[in-house]
Amino acid sequence: MNNSYLQLLRPYHILPKNPDLYLEALTHSSYANEENLGKDYQRLEFMGDAVFQIVSADMIFKKYPFMQEGEMTKLRIKLVQEVSLAQLGRHIKINTYMRLGHGEEKSHGRDKDSLIADCVEAFLGAIYIDHGFKVAKKVALSWLNWIFKDLPDLEVNDYKSQLQELIQSDSREPLRYVEIKSLGSDNNKTFYFKVVHNGIELGRGKGKTKKEAEQFAAKEALLKVAK
Repeated sequence: MNNSYLQLLRPYHILPKNPDLYLEALTHSSYANEENLGKDYQRLEFMGDAVFQIVSADMIFKKYPFMQEGEMTKLRIKLVQEVSLAQLGRHIKINTYMRLGHGEEKSHGRDKDSLIADCVEAFLGAIYIDHGFKVAKKVALSWLNWIFKDLPDLEVNDYKSQLQELIQSDSREPLRYVEIKSLGSDNNKTFYFKVVHNGIELGRGKGKTKKEAEQFAAKEALLKVAK
């Protein structure tokens, strides 16, 4: 294989210090065994997984300042689960550069979610080893933002829709979301909302956007109804 696989780095303006690391990140154990290489992507996959975990946790913590720990954990798991990383891998075409043994190639290994996801993690691990955490974080954030944008099943729970369905099962009176106040500067504002039905306040919420505040008001209302 020539150095064409290094095209994967170009969108991030990364010049490899050690090109062999990236080739290792694309090498499945079946290929390594056939070619007696002694190295495959598994160690780099371990490092990439660790980078994804901390960057995704940090991203969620900052993006959703009022989300509870359990929900943050569920969202992080969805973000870096095998199917999400495999979709990302196909998007960046990492599967076209994977080095597979003959048997794995014949069994359509190039299309397997597990192998593609492994290579994505390994490639991120190679970036981390080659350039450190700052550069690896930049790439990881770019990839995670793509997953957020293009995989709609990762949307945060839509509490407003759940509350609407629950209320409309017994009443045709619409819900109203009322802004209570907003605090902070224009660049760092927190909004406070309440949700009202038939003149009765059902719940309150706060968020960095009006939509987020409305969602958390609906969530509080759902929790009250569930009690």
